[in-house]
Amino acid sequence: MSATVTSKGQVTIPKPVRDLLGIVPGTRVDFHRAADGTVVLTRADEKRPTSRFSKLRGHAGEGMSTDAIMALTRGDG
Repeated sequence: MSATVTSKGQVTIPKPVRDLLGIVPGTRVDFHRAADGTVVLTRADEKRPTSRFSKLRGHAGEGMSTDAIMALTRGDG
């Protein structure tokens, strides 16, 4: 991915990168120079974006007891 620097020195961060880092308007970012000379962009607040899988985590609510499940598995119920 690439971006063009404006005359003011501004760059639009590509949407896939914004989505990956969870960058939204108002998010602060840091630029770090790595040992190999590359520059790394990170969120300044160290907050990680919510994973698409974490939204699926949870509890289905009250369910059957282990004994009831075992009875169904055995064909007792």
